[in-house]
Amino acid sequence: MQDKLRLTLAQLNPTVGDFAGNIAKAAKAHAVADAAGADMLVLPEMFVTGYQAQDLVLREAFTRNAMAHLEILARNCAGGPAIGIGAPLLEDGRLYNAYFVLKGGEIAATVRKHELPNSDVFDERRLFEHGPISGPISVKGVRIGIPVCEDAWHAEVCETLAESGAEIFVVPNGSPYYRGKFDRRINHMVARVVENDLPLVYLNMVGGQDDQIFDGGSFVLNRGGRLAMQMPLFDEYITHVDFTRGTDGWEAVEGEKIPHVDEWEQDYRVMLQGLRDYMDKTGFKKVLLGLSGGIDSAIVATIAVDALGAENVRCVMLPSEYTSQNSLDDAAELAKNLGVRLDNVPISAGRAAITDTLAPLFAGQEEGLAEENIQSRLRGLLLMALSNKFGEMLLTTGNKSEVAVGYATIYGDMAGGYNPIKDLYKMRVFESCRWRNANHRDWMLGPKGEVIPPQIIDKPPTAELRDDQKDSDSLPEYAVLDGILELLVDQDKSVAEIVAAGFDRDVVKRVEHLVFISEYKRFQSAPGPRLTHKAFWLDRRYPMVNRWRDNS
Repeated sequence: MQDKLRLTLAQLNPTVGDFAGNIAKAAKAHAVADAAGADMLVLPEMFVTGYQAQDLVLREAFTRNAMAHLEILARNCAGGPAIGIGAPLLEDGRLYNAYFVLKGGEIAATVRKHELPNSDVFDERRLFEHGPISGPISVKGVRIGIPVCEDAWHAEVCETLAESGAEIFVVPNGSPYYRGKFDRRINHMVARVVENDLPLVYLNMVGGQDDQIFDGGSFVLNRGGRLAMQMPLFDEYITHVDFTRGTDGWEAVEGEKIPHVDEWEQDYRVMLQGLRDYMDKTGFKKVLLGLSGGIDSAIVATIAVDALGAENVRCVMLPSEYTSQNSLDDAAELAKNLGVRLDNVPISAGRAAITDTLAPLFAGQEEGLAEENIQSRLRGLLLMALSNKFGEMLLTTGNKSEVAVGYATIYGDMAGGYNPIKDLYKMRVFESCRWRNANHRDWMLGPKGEVIPPQIIDKPPTAELRDDQKDSDSLPEYAVLDGILELLVDQDKSVAEIVAAGFDRDVVKRVEHLVFISEYKRFQSAPGPRLTHKAFWLDRRYPMVNRWRDNS
């Protein structure tokens, strides 16, 4: 009877649709596992295709191509340890999210995912068929139960596997980040371990895919829910875990337990990693952004430099007659601190030309928002012209507070291909700036120290579209606005519940109205990394036409 088992855990970053690149990563990890004398290499869910592939899996050519690459991997890694790897399975006209065990040059076992998540960013019931609850598979005579991702969140799947003779649970995942997600994961996995009195391996992927960033943090639990090993957050990482059989069953030998960082560092890493992987996986090399001297563009510029390096970031100041000297000075100081190129492109002449062009149509009308937005849209036009000319992707800089209430100009400051702070409320923008000034990590390419001038963080926010303008002229103070939005958007609270929490009803109703009427702007907005479990896009899907209001 086998008394020892070595698993190699490969916490890696796949790219959706890059089948050759993904199986090359798998083959490289297999060589590491083989050299370490492992019995099995474990890779994440849907690793061959990358995750989430969304409706691509409904294209038969896509899925059959993925399955062909799976067979190539099996043949090329015929010797050495078995491989566990996720990929789609098209079988008798039915499509499954499947997990395969490769051994001896062929597919030795197939597990079809049973529980299909259909909430938040997941829509798997629309894409896949429910698989049966498979029995455990055998690796060197050890019976391993493989509940695929969501399966492990459901007690009955693991219970059935245990009743079928599973001795160890191995859970392959594609679990994306949101703030506080890790605690939910480990609590569910501890429950499965305690309920079934079996050890468990939880393997997650890393890397960015559109708005979703997979944060790794893989771990191993022994019976009783005791942590035996913990891998890092966000980094690709390959390690080995040894199991030994004792009189009470299998137990993991304790290994490295890499501590997790706080939520401020996690959020910053997600914003950086989201941009870095979006650029790398789409083929863009350089970015540009409009620098205003304000806090939002300051944090986006800093994230961009940390993600891509100063040589790949261009900042552009587009001053009008309303731009203060302080803003010009602050933007220049930030650019110097970051080491980025700063171009100055005044818009006053262009704005005057547009104003003159529209004068016959605007005659007799009072100046207001339309004239202010000309400035924003002119800036967007100029930035997109630079983007087209030099092949630099434009970053947009609106925070979640602004995105929520529509305090942004469509085809103006909303123009761009990616928004690193799309899911970061304004008050958290302030704190993220302070965190970055006080901290530097080896995964940042930008300089150490206080890169964001303190006066940018401390001054009252303003769009500078008219004389002496402040954001608070149009919106509640951000501390109030964010408090309401967190309840209204993130927690789906009713107006009555928000008022009961201490907010003025008239202000709450006004914010609710702004959120609803801004849906069409968000529908056209740039993607950005998901930080919360109610990010705008897949997490929260509201109609653009909607007359309902909460009168509770």
